[in-house]
Amino acid sequence: MDSLFTCDTEWHRAKNGLGVLAGSPLTYFSVSAAGAHILDAIESSSELPAGHDSLTQRLLAAGAIHPNPNNPADLQEITVVIPAFIRDEVGLNALSELVSQLHGLFIIVVDDCSPTNVQLVDVTVIRHEVNRGPAEARNTGLAHVTTPYVAFIDTDISIEAEKISRLAAYLHDERVALVAPRITTDVGSTFIAEFESMRSPLDLGPHPALVRPVSRVSYVPSAVLVARTSTIKNVNGFNESMRVGEDVDLVWRMVESDKWCRYVPSIQCNHAPRDSYVALLRQRFDYGSSAAQLDAQHPYSASPFRAHILFTIPAAALLMGYLYFALLAVFPAIAFVLFSLRRATIPMSTKVLIARKGLSSSTTLLARSVTRAWWPLFFMASFVSVRLGAMFTFSVLVPPAWAILRRKPRYTLRYLGTHILDNFAYGIGVWAGALRTRKLRCLLPVITVRRSASR
Repeated sequence: MDSLFTCDTEWHRAKNGLGVLAGSPLTYFSVSAAGAHILDAIESSSELPAGHDSLTQRLLAAGAIHPNPNNPADLQEITVVIPAFIRDEVGLNALSELVSQLHGLFIIVVDDCSPTNVQLVDVTVIRHEVNRGPAEARNTGLAHVTTPYVAFIDTDISIEAEKISRLAAYLHDERVALVAPRITTDVGSTFIAEFESMRSPLDLGPHPALVRPVSRVSYVPSAVLVARTSTIKNVNGFNESMRVGEDVDLVWRMVESDKWCRYVPSIQCNHAPRDSYVALLRQRFDYGSSAAQLDAQHPYSASPFRAHILFTIPAAALLMGYLYFALLAVFPAIAFVLFSLRRATIPMSTKVLIARKGLSSSTTLLARSVTRAWWPLFFMASFVSVRLGAMFTFSVLVPPAWAILRRKPRYTLRYLGTHILDNFAYGIGVWAGALRTRKLRCLLPVITVRRSASR
């Protein structure tokens, strides 16, 4: 039998069994001896002791553990809404195949003024006479949904009705408003397929998460979303003013309404790869262009970099090549973590591990920001400053080189170049959106100087 819960990927037990650090950002829980038995049962996937509910609910709310429901929802309780813009016969065949995979579910296809006529058997087709975009197409379908649950699925996805039913099972918890699977891409025979199988913005990784801004999994894509119909209607569905990023906005509005959104990678579906370099880079550009609108709706949540100043200083020094200064700056960061956790009954080794995680993640995030949202600035600055040029070069080249060592793509040089262009395209999109809306806050870092409150 499957266990009721799984631990978060950043779960660390204290040696004395009386505490747990879990979630992203890490949260410390101090528990009694009885609570330690509950933690033991969760880790070993064994039967939970009586009276576990109070602790497990706290852990669920913190994203430290994740549920494993084994009671799939009835197919009659779910309506599928498919926004469709069908350009050709290939797209129509893909839509027909998706509809056949979803047999047993009530399906609404919203034809968003497709140039190809959409006609399907045993499916409700609603046509827009003017192209209105995916957000409004989903809302049109949502208005016709009368079942308790609704699944939004894009036409380039392959997923079976049984998986949708299993996803809807997470909504039996009234606090959960939305759930999404892992979206993968088959390696295929083309380079683009291989690249997207390794580096798709739709694939959020193998670890489950409670989705929320400024966390390890801060959004889920709308390629496949299963939601509680009443809740999504209460927040007025998707933001129709956004053609891109409307899925991120929806998730963040759900979170702001004290609803839970879950990412469930144990359930996977396949996404068709882009058919050209232009389409791939256009997608990344479009995603970046939504940052300004997202920041306007959710201030500072779309910031390209967020870290404590004591972690930022050694990270910046390292990337600029000030190795000795970076080494010296590490000690105040470690001291800050040790002081913050001075009351936590956890081993010194675990506290040092937390400091190391903070430093490594801050360095990674800073390099990511330099090569994405800030790359035009650092590119120009590299002509006048050797240190900033080193920071730019390191940030651009080292992450894809490390990815090549780990993933071993068949086309090494093409992977390197495409990885770099992928980041640049996203960054150009961020700048284009910021300049178009005249809202530049999405380009600013968020540097904290205070100690985070402990629980």
